[in-house]
Amino acid sequence: MNGLRVIPTWWHGRERLYVCLPDGRNIAWYDREAARVNLLGEDREDDVLRALGPFITGPVTVGPPPVPTPAELARLTLHPDDDLAPNRPGEALVVALDRDPGTTHRLRTDPRRRALAAEQTVGDALDRLDGACWHTLHSVPLPGGDRIHHLLIGPGGLYAVHTLHARKQRVRIADPMITLGRRDPHPLLHRLRTDADRASYALTAEVRPVLVLVDPAALSIPAAPREVQVLTAAEVEGLSRRGGVLKPADVEALHAMARDRNTWARV
Repeated sequence: MNGLRVIPTWWHGRERLYVCLPDGRNIAWYDREAARVNLLGEDREDDVLRALGPFITGPVTVGPPPVPTPAELARLTLHPDDDLAPNRPGEALVVALDRDPGTTHRLRTDPRRRALAAEQTVGDALDRLDGACWHTLHSVPLPGGDRIHHLLIGPGGLYAVHTLHARKQRVRIADPMITLGRRDPHPLLHRLRTDADRASYALTAEVRPVLVLVDPAALSIPAAPREVQVLTAAEVEGLSRRGGVLKPADVEALHAMARDRNTWARV
């Protein structure tokens, strides 16, 4: 065994298989769509090809990568344990449910599972925007146990997206309170603005809060809430039609910064 690991991830909507040393450093990657193995050094070419052997399905070109952008260089030096890009929608809830599945009851669904379904619905919609200079990171951890459900980065700016499972329930929003069905009002919008402010501090760029409701029966907003945009899951993909805020190079640089777990350690 040569000690190399193969780690799949996605880049601009395309699958890449990264080959890593035991300490986590990347030394090569295989782009399936381009049928190319990119080597960061020729001295391990044979080892890299052996590690990728089970994944290569046809003839490939092997050689040094194209000249990388600064954002790509930053990503290549990122340890896999610190890279948030592979996070799935609802990653934190998936991990929590794996550790503690809770009790199963025919009439009482674990609220974590409803929340996970909502995050997956919205996350899948956001992931469909990838490839048009938009990127989404899921379950971005914040100190204190908080997290941003989805962070969307693209030409139209940065958005901290929070999802709320509201299936077949009436939702009333009176800033900062949200009333879901017959539950007591909850000051959720205050949390959304706080999370967006923390993200703005971490990335030194404006991050706007967005609340996405999944399958509400009805929605009442007597007055538009301050700073927070409210959407339904069906409207999420419309965020990609916004532009004119960030240049492509800025988008890539912010994405490279945001995907590093250490960026969020002191916010």
